[in-house]
Amino acid sequence: MLFASGGFKVKLYDIGQQQVTNALEKIRKEMKFLEQSGSLKGSLGAEEQLSLISGCLNIQEAVEGAMHIQECVPENLELKKKIFTQLDQIVDDKVVLSSSTSCLLPSKVFAGLAHVKQCIVAHPVNPPYYVPLVELVPHPKTAPMTVDRTYALMQKIGQSPVRVMKEIDGFALNRLQYAVISEAWRLVEEGIVSPSDLDLVMSDGLGMRYAFIGPLETMHLNAEGMLSYCDRYSEGMQHVLKTFGPIPDFSGATVEKVNQAMCVKVPSDPEHLAARRQWRDECLLRLAKLKRQMQSQ
Repeated sequence: MLFASGGFKVKLYDIGQQQVTNALEKIRKEMKFLEQSGSLKGSLGAEEQLSLISGCLNIQEAVEGAMHIQECVPENLELKKKIFTQLDQIVDDKVVLSSSTSCLLPSKVFAGLAHVKQCIVAHPVNPPYYVPLVELVPHPKTAPMTVDRTYALMQKIGQSPVRVMKEIDGFALNRLQYAVISEAWRLVEEGIVSPSDLDLVMSDGLGMRYAFIGPLETMHLNAEGMLSYCDRYSEGMQHVLKTFGPIPDFSGATVEKVNQAMCVKVPSDPEHLAARRQWRDECLLRLAKLKRQMQSQ
């Protein structure tokens, strides 16, 4: 949907016909809804964008003439390696080979490929139509031109690419996310705060700021600049950071406690989870529109 919004012709490939059929049906439904609500991205109408998207079951047919290939198979290293090995044998020397992996290192995903200079991780954030961040993570042998081309493409389709200069487990987003999850878990496990109140600390506290500015700019604005902040608060931060406990194992009584609290808010059956995800996406849609409005002022 995002690539089509930028006017690009898109081919969806899968080994199962039903997967392709379901995807095309869902895309049509989503685009019509977005157009009706005034939230469709790009300058083309829904029908024009839909005409750019087709599906196929032949990988060679799918990538013929492509300038960019975005792999989106499940987060399984061997499966991803199998796909890229197939692609490596049929692509030319110009197309960018990109993986959507959220954690797997490029040096493992693209190991041994002849076209490794054309390979990059372009990790989107779920749901990518409403959350624009894309992490660009190169293989040690990725050509700078591959990074530049992918950066420009992501910008053209309205995403917000960031360059991760070298590979590291979890990249940037998940390292930050896991650090928050880890401390959140410890606070609940140690009886400092309830699971529901813990989520409020983020949704009605930190998250309000972080929707518009990051932690570093927050520091900068919370004093008379960054130097002032560090001078004023570094001792206190170091004291608190030294009290952080070991990495949780995310099991046992705490899992039951957190699960019970979450299920009170959102029962874990498919129907309730799907409804809550739809509500989340609608909130993100409105927030994205607000951010665009504010940025244009």
